[in-house]
Amino acid sequence: MRKQYLHLSAYACDRCASPVIAGAIAIRENEISKETDIRQVGAICLSCGHRQNGPTEPARVRHVLPIEWDPVSANGARHLTTAYVEALNRAELH
Repeated sequence: MRKQYLHLSAYACDRCASPVIAGAIAIRENEISKETDIRQVGAICLSCGHRQNGPTEPARVRHVLPIEWDPVSANGARHLTTAYVEALNRAELH
């Protein structure tokens, strides 16, 4: 009964004060277990594109409830997440 969950949060950008959206993916082995294998997907400002890893004090972080996220295939779930992170990093270099 292994399930994957998407976690999203938002906070203010240091450059333009617009919302930065940050994401992470975590795995739960069953309904009552703690989440394991937590992987940060990335964060980006929706207005200016600045990649800000976390909020700057005293910024307030707003969290969205975890969303169950069904991977395309059980074997490819880790690969798809890794591919997404790599694509974000390549976009940052350009």
